[in-house]
Amino acid sequence: MNPLTRTLWIGAALLAASLAHANDPAWSQPQQPFRIYGNSWYVGTRGLSAVLITSPQGHVLIDGTLEGNAAQIEANIRALGFRLRDVRLILNSHAHADHAGAIARLAHDSGATVAASAAGAKALRSGGDDPDDPQYGMAPRYPAVTPVEVVADGAAARVGSIAVTAHDTPGHTPGSTSWTWRSCEEGRCLSLAYVDSLTALGREGFRYSDEPARVEAFRQSFATVAGLPCDILITPHPDASGFMQKIAARDRDHAPAALVDTGACRAYAAAAQSRFEQHLAKERQGMQRAGR
Repeated sequence: MNPLTRTLWIGAALLAASLAHANDPAWSQPQQPFRIYGNSWYVGTRGLSAVLITSPQGHVLIDGTLEGNAAQIEANIRALGFRLRDVRLILNSHAHADHAGAIARLAHDSGATVAASAAGAKALRSGGDDPDDPQYGMAPRYPAVTPVEVVADGAAARVGSIAVTAHDTPGHTPGSTSWTWRSCEEGRCLSLAYVDSLTALGREGFRYSDEPARVEAFRQSFATVAGLPCDILITPHPDASGFMQKIAARDRDHAPAALVDTGACRAYAAAAQSRFEQHLAKERQGMQRAGR
């Protein structure tokens, strides 16, 4: 197993463990904001990502982390020298409390529009009360977000010169969405991919294998992620992709290339698909032992 694939497996295991045992302390641990690349900035906590994309005409924020982290996210935006009221659009990866909990507060305080996929918008409007979610009854609720606009698969959400393209990647939740955009620095433009969680995690008694359409959609999501324009990979849980380790290597060694990996999305998708197929196999074995 190569080092990147090993990192993805370990990150996913940590993610599944922390989701299964409520909040990881790192989810609210303060993190000094920093430039990712060009006009893209990390404004989240140590364990939960939030990304700010800036332009003279206004900014785009992807994800809000936990409800209790709203003040941290706002302080991080201001610490970088940007005004909260210039955040014009807030996008969401998936509508769980650890990524959407603070969105209602952030939208209220900034005046920003909120947008998501159709299924994601439905879940946001309900505050996470979504019976179609594999984690329904297990995932905590959070303040409902209204209104929420819908961004279609393949469409671009725009603020000024910023264009962030939506890619439906259902599986972890029905509304899971990955986002891609371009950022430029010193004349070099790169593709950034904010790829949503690809972990199969459900409440007790839920089986993906009971729903062939859901399984097929998840498999299509792996193919979608593998084909994304992806020079820099960012994930909602940074540990799931070794993101903070890459940032540390970049800053420690003064090596911008440490963050750039054109194969990262393919490796992330391949590792996730392997885990998913193992998950399905375990579900089938459990059904056989139960005599079903």
